[in-house]
Amino acid sequence: MRIRFRMKKNLSGAEIVLEGLKGEGVEVVFGIPGGALLDLYNMLYDEEGIRHILMRHEQCAAHAADGYARASAKTGVCIATSGPGATNLVTGLATAQMDSSPVVALTGQVPTAAIGSDAFQETSTFTLTMPITKHNFLVKRTEDLPKVIHQAFYIASTGRKGVVLIDLPKDVLAERVDIDTDVHVKPPGYNPKTEPNIMQIKKAVDVLVASSEPVILAGGGVISANASEEVRVLAEMLQAAVVTTLMGKGAIPEDHPLCLGMGGMHGHYPANKALSECDVLLAVGTRFSDRLTGWKTEQFAPDAKIIHIDIDAAEINKNIQVHIPIVGDAKAALSAIIRNLERRLEKSGGTSPRNEWERRVREMHRICESCINTDGDDMLSARMIKEIGRILKDDTIITTEVGQCQMFAAHFYMTKKPRNFISSGGLGTMGFGFPAAIGAKVACPDRDVVDIAGDGSFLMTCQDLATCIENDIQVVVCIFDNRYLGMVRQWQELFFERKYAHTHLGVTPDFVKLAESFGCYAERVERPEDLREAFKNAFESGKTAVLDLIVGKEDKVLPMIPPGGGLTEMIGVERCNI
Repeated sequence: MRIRFRMKKNLSGAEIVLEGLKGEGVEVVFGIPGGALLDLYNMLYDEEGIRHILMRHEQCAAHAADGYARASAKTGVCIATSGPGATNLVTGLATAQMDSSPVVALTGQVPTAAIGSDAFQETSTFTLTMPITKHNFLVKRTEDLPKVIHQAFYIASTGRKGVVLIDLPKDVLAERVDIDTDVHVKPPGYNPKTEPNIMQIKKAVDVLVASSEPVILAGGGVISANASEEVRVLAEMLQAAVVTTLMGKGAIPEDHPLCLGMGGMHGHYPANKALSECDVLLAVGTRFSDRLTGWKTEQFAPDAKIIHIDIDAAEINKNIQVHIPIVGDAKAALSAIIRNLERRLEKSGGTSPRNEWERRVREMHRICESCINTDGDDMLSARMIKEIGRILKDDTIITTEVGQCQMFAAHFYMTKKPRNFISSGGLGTMGFGFPAAIGAKVACPDRDVVDIAGDGSFLMTCQDLATCIENDIQVVVCIFDNRYLGMVRQWQELFFERKYAHTHLGVTPDFVKLAESFGCYAERVERPEDLREAFKNAFESGKTAVLDLIVGKEDKVLPMIPPGGGLTEMIGVERCNI
């Protein structure tokens, strides 16, 4: 028997961190240095295997790592120093955690002996981030670093993916130790369940076979598990309608005849009708948030037997009571359902015909496509989004800010592939889309990346135009410029007697001049028919580009579920003749 002898190395904590990152396959990190992290940044100075992108705000570093993760299916990494650096990460980390995006955050900390003394730039990052991360570590011994780094990446990227933070005191990074860095120890007590229970799978198949009006609800877990193909195959086997959540947009090509697009508060009316009428609902990788179900949950799939597949057992029966819970990975569970269904169909000679339901689903899909492809009397914002959809290539990655621009994009931009629509769902973070576009472009440098922005959102993170120019990261930002916090203004118009309290942004800045001051290409567009030439100019400029799209000040995203309403109470559905 051969005995393997491992050689210990004499390394500083900073060197151990760097080796650990490389061992986990990290190629790029987004961060901003500070005093507590100087030992680590001193090592990054000569490191050629890891690209460091200097952001201009730590929140943007977290969003960029998040966008990188969502576009690439890899774990994103961000770095911030102690105190205000770490607290600036918080919004970005909470955003990623709410949307189950795998991100590892490294934060600096004061020396271990000074922890708790209110030292300069000290914050209890460990306790501060505990509620908004999947797990976090405060490392107090340098020799623990190899184990902690490996566990952090393992936890972030397995089970229900999420955020893991490692807090690194300055002395832990500086100390040198003799150590074996080849350590792969799984976290004790952490055993994510991925394989579904076969008896629950068989129960689900029984219900699906007997259904006459089945609907598949595809959430973000479908995309996270790379289970889009399984959704399409199962939908075609059952002739089931497919509705997506905001996070599941792209789980099935939205031009597929069985796809009814996004459901929920600002979803397609046909999608919500299908959810309300189905007799069986197969929900995959969704947590049934209030933005999907509305507040009157009794109107959500009221007559349906609900099958819920989710990798997180805590989501089962949390918001909606279900009939058949299946805990496990979405791809594994759907594959098992397909296999069992195939065997069932071989024995029985096929499913019972659902001719009337199939006809209705395809008619509802035709209505969705007609709404997307026809301008008619649409709001200018909707016409802009529709034209953008006609111009861009199918593999273009779209990121969005939050608000009206986000919902116009979710409603009217037809997404054909998974990981091509990146948006802040759970937290609804204004300012997310632009730095997420930076991360997505770094992850996928050969693809076009376009941020659909609102003027209010873009003003929150626009300083990172400097990051794009300095690092040659070519994204296109389309600002929907109505000089309002548009979604809040819409609610004020519809439900608060047009009292536009503190939602008007004024006339500043001139976005074209602002972008040009950073060295970007910039152009103002006032008509949808001018967009094609503007995009041509933007892509051919070879620079980060900002297109300032002038849209209607009172444009509204319709249809919508009013506050406190349910799926059957959507307003603004006059064009949807179902």
